[in-house]
Amino acid sequence: MQGAAALGERLLIWAYLALAVGVGVEGLMQGGLTVGVGPGFDGLKSSNWAFLGLPPMALGGLLGGAPKVSVWRDTQGECYRAEINGHFTLAVADDDHFRMRLLVLFLLLLELPDERRHSRRTRDGRTPFVRQQYLAAALGITQPEISRWESYSLKGDWRRLLSQHAKELLTVEVQQKIIEAWARVPSWGAQQVHRLLVEQGLAVTLSQVQQAAHESGWQVVRSVLARLCVEDAGELKLRDDWLVGELLGQIRFLLDKLDAGERLTPEERVDVASLQSAGVEMGFSVPPTVKVLPWLLRVEQVVFGRWEAVNDGSVRCIYCGSDQVARKSKKPRYKKYVDEQGQMQQVAVYRYYCRNPKCDKESFTNLPAGLMPYCPYRLEVHVLALQMYGWGYSNYRRTGQALGVTSKTAYSWVSMWGHELLPVAALFGIVRSSGVVGIDEKYVLVPKNDKPQGKMRRWMYVYFAVDVYTYDLLHIAIYPHNNRESAEVFLLALRAKGYRPRVIVTDLRQDYGPVVAEVFPKAEHHECIFHALQNVEGLCKEVYGDNYAEKHPEVDVLKRKIYDIFEAKIKRTAHKRYGEVLALRERYVQATPSAVVIFDFLERHWPKLVNGIESDLIPATNNTVELVIRRFDQHYQNFCGFDSIESARLYLGVFEKLYRFTPFSQDAQPRIRGKSPLQLAGYDISQLPMATLSSGQSIIWPTEVPNVPNS
Repeated sequence: MQGAAALGERLLIWAYLALAVGVGVEGLMQGGLTVGVGPGFDGLKSSNWAFLGLPPMALGGLLGGAPKVSVWRDTQGECYRAEINGHFTLAVADDDHFRMRLLVLFLLLLELPDERRHSRRTRDGRTPFVRQQYLAAALGITQPEISRWESYSLKGDWRRLLSQHAKELLTVEVQQKIIEAWARVPSWGAQQVHRLLVEQGLAVTLSQVQQAAHESGWQVVRSVLARLCVEDAGELKLRDDWLVGELLGQIRFLLDKLDAGERLTPEERVDVASLQSAGVEMGFSVPPTVKVLPWLLRVEQVVFGRWEAVNDGSVRCIYCGSDQVARKSKKPRYKKYVDEQGQMQQVAVYRYYCRNPKCDKESFTNLPAGLMPYCPYRLEVHVLALQMYGWGYSNYRRTGQALGVTSKTAYSWVSMWGHELLPVAALFGIVRSSGVVGIDEKYVLVPKNDKPQGKMRRWMYVYFAVDVYTYDLLHIAIYPHNNRESAEVFLLALRAKGYRPRVIVTDLRQDYGPVVAEVFPKAEHHECIFHALQNVEGLCKEVYGDNYAEKHPEVDVLKRKIYDIFEAKIKRTAHKRYGEVLALRERYVQATPSAVVIFDFLERHWPKLVNGIESDLIPATNNTVELVIRRFDQHYQNFCGFDSIESARLYLGVFEKLYRFTPFSQDAQPRIRGKSPLQLAGYDISQLPMATLSSGQSIIWPTEVPNVPNS
């Protein structure tokens, strides 16, 4: 037997555990049982549990009195056993439904000695002394409830045993049927699901439906789905704002890795054929692969490529330049084309196989110099169409008339030059910038789009990023909405091109502030002073009326003082004048309370306005971007709006190429006179035929496609 000290310590531990659940053992009478449910706990008189390490023993001698409890581990029966002798009383508080469950489960474990057992046995082979019928009548509960608790205990399903929810019997099978029905329409509430299940013949209560949602975790799933998805025609679709946020987060992650000098996440290649077959099985259609138009590829090679002709008479692949070719057929095809006099001619051509394993084209047609695949008009005519439209600020109708083609054909030729934006990094191997970038946007008419109905449904927004000192158009893009997400996508695309501005100049849009700080945390954000003064003028009219200068001359004085702030040459003077204006707030607001918006506006934007004063780097205004937008308008006005967002994107590509290569006129300011934006940025474009084309000069370079690029 263990020492008295060790035994006392273990009894104290048991007493603490008993107090935690509110169960006191006071007496059990041999051959009889008294159960009391009261408001409190009377304390521990005697007990012993094998899991506390106490050996089989009688506690009656230790505690004084005849009653005794013997507890031991039955190694043969693989269980713990307890023998109770004497008179005891068991009292359990009624302040918690869970305490009653523990009491019931405890009493159901009590058995008579083997010689006194009756014939009825439970599901686990025992013959409890206290029957379920007696417990149900004594405690005011139903027998199915007791059976359910006992089932949870036998299965070790503690989650359901500890549940404080509905008292109805909720089996796993019933719960599964409830969740399956609810998952078909996640937006439904519990009452709608309950009504549906009853109509389908399933006998469930509303509380059981609610309990099933809680215990299975479906309620949490529904809340997540409501945050991520929206129901559309009975189907769940991911919300656009969530998708955009995830996409932008991934882009920021990749750009941060590049900035830190790390390699991108390794790419894992998957079998395309298996993906396609899996998609077909799941009901998804696989779009066909779009091939690059051969004639467009040839035009770009001539205009943007640095090439040397190979005049050895060999036939080379028009896609990769390889001479590993073989004639496909001895029988020629006849290519028809329009000559310089507008007469239709034809010439024999042959198809060839390309044997270069790195070339993804199986075959090509070897055409004479100047002829275009799939088009009867020569390369020279395509180039003239672009030159006349772009350099001559013409429209498609006049361009088509001059070249003897329809306006639709002229549009097709010109717009195809814009199938992608100008890859400056690929052309020159580097991107150049002064580090000061102006950002602005312009709304354009795009009638055909999938925007929801609304006041601005037919309008979209073109964003511009312009180098303030070189006038170079660093990035241009069109978005359906003019909001924070569009601004963030645009700035991330600018960053992905390799630009890292020191200063970003914008108008007064509030969306730009947090986005600039997030995408370019090291850049200083400056707001255009010209736009700020325009807003001051607008607020004065809004508060005091259009003719405020006549009716309220003191307001004109206030406006003049605000203008004087930004005419200061040094920041100290600007801060002094700024303080004098704020000192007038109380007087003006007291006379006209709505005038507070003028002073609030000035305070809110002041930090991003004053940083342009006395700075050799930060410009006062965003006028450079406005100049580029005006140049854009000269072309856009010929459209009277774009047909669709696809045609708008094509035109943006055309405009970017033409603008960046076209030199400014001779009456422009001396610093930029006669130079193109790319030249002002420091790029050498003297060897690119596109520079000659954009300057309006005659095409004196050969129009044939050379074979081998420079290394």
